[in-house]
Amino acid sequence: MTKLPGLRMLAGAAALGLSTAACAAADLTAWRLFVADHATGRVTVLDAVKGETVATFELKSPAALYRSESGRIVFARQGDAGLVTAISSGIAVDDHGDHGDIDVHEPKLTGAALAGLKPSHFVEHDSEFAAFFDGEGVARILSEKAALEGRSDFTEAKTAAPHHGVAVAYGQHVLLSEPNREKPDELPVGIRTVDSAGLQVGRIADCPDLHGEASSGNMTAFACATGLLVVTRGDEAPEITHLPYAGDLPDGKSTTLLGGRGLQYFLGNYGPDKVVLIDPMAVGEAFRLVALPARRVHFAVDPVRPRFAYVFTEDGQLSRLDVVTAKITAGVKLTQPYSMDGHWSEPRPRIAVAGERLVVTDPLKGVLHLVDASSFAKAGELPVAGRPFNIVAVGGSGQIHDAE
Repeated sequence: MTKLPGLRMLAGAAALGLSTAACAAADLTAWRLFVADHATGRVTVLDAVKGETVATFELKSPAALYRSESGRIVFARQGDAGLVTAISSGIAVDDHGDHGDIDVHEPKLTGAALAGLKPSHFVEHDSEFAAFFDGEGVARILSEKAALEGRSDFTEAKTAAPHHGVAVAYGQHVLLSEPNREKPDELPVGIRTVDSAGLQVGRIADCPDLHGEASSGNMTAFACATGLLVVTRGDEAPEITHLPYAGDLPDGKSTTLLGGRGLQYFLGNYGPDKVVLIDPMAVGEAFRLVALPARRVHFAVDPVRPRFAYVFTEDGQLSRLDVVTAKITAGVKLTQPYSMDGHWSEPRPRIAVAGERLVVTDPLKGVLHLVDASSFAKAGELPVAGRPFNIVAVGGSGQIHDAE
């Protein structure tokens, strides 16, 4: 296996990439796009290969979408309705070593849901999903197995006060944001580790202005005003270390983190017109800042081509970022300008990766823009009723042993 400089190849994700390449002549390639409307509770499911609508779900309020690592389930977090609803994607890809199998069925609401006041951060770790309810200061944790079976069997982890928080189910422990006791309406100040009985394990790890979390390989990270908290497995409990921002970085901080797939790294925002590549294990240069052509609107990592990530900027351009060289290597103009002035929740484009296609929502035009991942050229448009906003892609290639 070729080792790319400065970043570690993740064995599981690398194997997945090789499996995908090996099954180029597979019996079936299936990709679905789940698209949430900005103004209503509608979630539209499209066949990304055929360009056809597969299903439409009418939920209680506009939703933020999250796909599971396996791709078998999509969660719709409806903040205004106080709900997190589980949707079976209808696509399951199983790795059998020398080949992959794929099963394709109709997507459906599984019946599983989590309810509470002001659901916010929603995090998966090892097929366990933690939904944090800001209005209660409580995390409700649901397994993928239960969600697929339509069971809302959850466990709870409680904090000291309602706040804009986060939780990560970490094996037999839960990582919980620690509220600011004096000003609970401000961002959390650290991470508390609790066991299955809710008892604190070890000390609270300081993390002022905590906001943003992600996992990559065997690491989980939280973004703080002072740097990152990096979590790895310990002998008896998670081990948490602090990675301070490099001294040569300009003033700023990350508030959104994404975890690399196939390569172990984190990608974060850093000021309005930059992103930062973070390698906690790097010797010397853990933080590499990348200037963007305009202010950042959205960014995403590529699970199929681990070397790349993508950034959409307010000038209407999608840029390809090489995470090894920390340079932008290609760009394509897709939409009219989407100014970052105004409220943070206004409808602006979002990015998803669907196999050999990159997909960018265009809420004001009512279309999805398709880009060929190899040539980085426009590859068409798909119309979607309303204002298509949040998007996730689910799919893959495999053999069918029981084709209808």
